[in-house]
Amino acid sequence: MMLQLHESLRLRIRQRLVELYGLDPSTLPAIAIQYPPNRTLGDLAVTVAFELARVLRKAPRLIARELVEALGPLDGVARAEATPGGYVNVYLDRAAHVRRALGDARRPPGAGTGAKTIVEHTAINPNKAAHIGHLRNAALGDTLVRLLRFQGSPVETQNYIDDTGVQVADIIVGFQQLENRTLDEIRQLAAGPRFDYYCWDLYARVTAWYESDGSRLDMRARMLRDLEHGGNANAGIARFVADRIVRLHLATMDRMNVEYDLLSWEGDILQLDFWATAFDVLKTAGAVSFQTTGKQAGCWVMPIDPGEDAGADEDGETRSKVIVRSDGTVTYVGKDIAYQLWKFGLLGKDFRYRPHGDQRSGRRLWTTRQDASDAPVEHPATPRFGHAGAVYNVIDTRQSYLQQLLKQSLAAIGHPTEADRSFHFSYEMVALSHATARTLGYDTSAESGRPFVEVSGRRGLGVKADDLLDRVVAAARVEVVARNAELPAAAADRTAAMIATAAVRYFMIKYSRTKVIAFDIDEALSFEGESGPYLQYAAVRAGNILGKLQAQDGTDEGTIAAALDDLPAATLDDADNTDLWALVLDASRLDEIVEQAVRTLELSVLAKYAFGLAQAFNAFYHRYPVIAEERRSVRLWRAAAVVYARRQLIRALELMGCEVPPRM
Repeated sequence: MMLQLHESLRLRIRQRLVELYGLDPSTLPAIAIQYPPNRTLGDLAVTVAFELARVLRKAPRLIARELVEALGPLDGVARAEATPGGYVNVYLDRAAHVRRALGDARRPPGAGTGAKTIVEHTAINPNKAAHIGHLRNAALGDTLVRLLRFQGSPVETQNYIDDTGVQVADIIVGFQQLENRTLDEIRQLAAGPRFDYYCWDLYARVTAWYESDGSRLDMRARMLRDLEHGGNANAGIARFVADRIVRLHLATMDRMNVEYDLLSWEGDILQLDFWATAFDVLKTAGAVSFQTTGKQAGCWVMPIDPGEDAGADEDGETRSKVIVRSDGTVTYVGKDIAYQLWKFGLLGKDFRYRPHGDQRSGRRLWTTRQDASDAPVEHPATPRFGHAGAVYNVIDTRQSYLQQLLKQSLAAIGHPTEADRSFHFSYEMVALSHATARTLGYDTSAESGRPFVEVSGRRGLGVKADDLLDRVVAAARVEVVARNAELPAAAADRTAAMIATAAVRYFMIKYSRTKVIAFDIDEALSFEGESGPYLQYAAVRAGNILGKLQAQDGTDEGTIAAALDDLPAATLDDADNTDLWALVLDASRLDEIVEQAVRTLELSVLAKYAFGLAQAFNAFYHRYPVIAEERRSVRLWRAAAVVYARRQLIRALELMGCEVPPRM
């Protein structure tokens, strides 16, 4: 709501500056709009007079005064004042603002037009169970999707499945060399419970098996070639294992309220000649070269931009990146380049598709497929997959080097615009607090000197996502039952699941994405601290107030909104109700906060805003009675503030993938 007001104010100020001083519109400074420290100084403050003082050779106070005199009436603004210091303080029409706020319909998701944005996130290797770090990836990626859709942008969510990589190759080697299992025996295992957990342990065992005899890595190399070439027994086993693991990953992410539009399989990128086509483009453009000497002899490599932080790549080189190994297999950055070209519609090729199933919301999930002999199925022609105007890849910060190579490759083959529109949404790792590590059964004595406990999935010491979620749900259920002993078991289970999801998702978002976080169950579940449940509790409390008000005199949200037109506005200016207006003004900033979060890719901004709004509501709740207020006009204005604050809290929680239970 505030963004539109800001833009109207900026437009009017630009117009008046051009008229007053004959300035070239293209040379005008950005019109910064701030929030004064208290409402007596105005609701908004404009600082443009300071930026123009040197250009116009005038004191800021004189520019501010002349600007205020020329400003004229503006919808939503009661008045503007020039301060002796040179600020232009803007006072909003409070009654009109509250009335507009309650009538502000939420824009439906996907209502916008323009170029589509692709957000790729989660991308868990399909060789074992998801771990705690994947929860941060999915929480960040899914929240970004929700923010973009809230702004009206068309968004396509993709989950990349690396079914031909080293991790899957290792699992198949493990099944064959450590357990001598046939495909039928693997199918029987997969039909049982927690196949992803079984593979988790097998992956740790095969890693140790390699380490005990380095010559065994030859088996990995042969398996990788089989998976990349496809059409053989090993590739068939790998596809089956990956498919079953991906289904379990999707079930885990469903617990986090995460959904997708498309599963993109790496094997399809290879078998449908995406990589072969991209390789030809790279060679023609001179973006890659064949090495005949040195450590990279026999490899195709891409020179590293000297302006970038090269770091060491997986082949031990620092001046160039291996794209195709000497044995002919493709490194994953090569396949990523092909995939990135397809995302922008630059490859001249497309996947085949089939429906994978419908998700909890009813949204259909599609998957790419290789087999052209499959029976014809409905093709998702609207919207067509790929052909994006911008792409966000949500991958941890360790992949920054390779993500930069994606941008470099696009620029090298003549697509600088697409390179500029390729964004790496990076984030740091997730560790555990010592208390949570002990709760999950880890011996933390060796980590006593560190502020957190770092875990390793490769060695089987990671925290499985479902184990963590189970623990958080169980802890939430204890709290729910303690507060609502009469609640039926099924309702307690649903409420606990909602609280647990909010606890985990909010925790993963509230810290800067550049910060290593130590997940702590007690902190995440706190009903009093900076947590998802605290926000939920504030929204539930607001709902309880409105429910009691309706029971008392039949006043529902519609009645409140309709009554505002006839209520005297003096209540909003009353010194005894200053927090009422402050709460409404704060609540109306959600669209502004969303814009800031997307622009900076710092989603913690949204979490901090929502927490502050919940705090402001709770302070208002304790200071200003609603139901017990005898004066009708005051009661209804306060009720309106409760309605709007609750609505915006629920919206903010939804943007973070959190639901609000009916009771807590």
